[in-house]
Amino acid sequence: MSTTSIHALVHSLRHEAPGVVSVELRPPGGASRFPAFEAGAHVDLHLPNGMVRSYSLINPATERHRYVVAVQEDRQSRGGSRYVHRQLRVGTTLPISAPRNHFRLHEDAPVSVLVAGGIGVTPLLAMLRRLVSLGRPVDFFYCARSRKEAAFAGEIEALAGAGVRLHWHFDDEAGAPPDLMHWLRGRSAAAHFYGCGPAPMLAAFESACERLGYENAHVERFAAAPAPASPDNGESCLVELRRSGRTIAVAPGRSVLDALLDAGIAAEHSCREGLCGACETKVISGEVEHRDSILTKAEHAAGKSMMICVSRCVRGPLVLDL
Repeated sequence: MSTTSIHALVHSLRHEAPGVVSVELRPPGGASRFPAFEAGAHVDLHLPNGMVRSYSLINPATERHRYVVAVQEDRQSRGGSRYVHRQLRVGTTLPISAPRNHFRLHEDAPVSVLVAGGIGVTPLLAMLRRLVSLGRPVDFFYCARSRKEAAFAGEIEALAGAGVRLHWHFDDEAGAPPDLMHWLRGRSAAAHFYGCGPAPMLAAFESACERLGYENAHVERFAAAPAPASPDNGESCLVELRRSGRTIAVAPGRSVLDALLDAGIAAEHSCREGLCGACETKVISGEVEHRDSILTKAEHAAGKSMMICVSRCVRGPLVLDL
């Protein structure tokens, strides 16, 4: 489990849309402040039922007196979102992680294009707030099954104005999924594009950006992307831990984290799905088999860091800053 020294008090719970509740967290005692964060960041909530879940921060990044997240009750919930909706109560104190951000906003972009699908609106709402505060131009596309299910629609509409263009798509009214190629066509190659939502929408978003030649495309996933077939060929590889001076063998089909925990070595981690970034580790040398859903293709190619909870070495030795 990831370590944490931050505690948060559930200050309020608010219905935002059918199946969506926002949770406002404040420092216990009311005197201290939370660590600073940037738009696109998320925190891990360590729930009383033992589940650890990551949620995007939706409030303005200038606020230090509170964190606000929004949780959609997943029909296939394994206990995280269901607990928040049905058992979490105002007054509960939770351990939480410090904010982490693998979905950073490029604030100096000539224009930002935000594409939200359903509850994927959460990190993009924080980005919209930030861009509005900076006076930066932005196109905001919001897709939902219906108007009534579009959480935070009123707050988003209130942010519209000079330089902010809003576009809505509701499946029940349009009778078809959004045409992202049509939406995104004709943009500047220097623009930055951000997508967050269900897997099919993100696949369409990435495909459209690639076909249109947009290199500055960024995505945030709420579920791990399908991992590629492993090239390990049934062979173990060696991982050298530079700071601790130990060398660990990683068996076929096992992640680096698996091998570390089997050897009794504590390592920071949380989701174990390559989604939250808690286990990100600096790579000193060696070739990594990346299997996470966080780092970009360019970051995979650079090989400067890895998510050890799902990734392993292609061949050894792999030298890590651990």
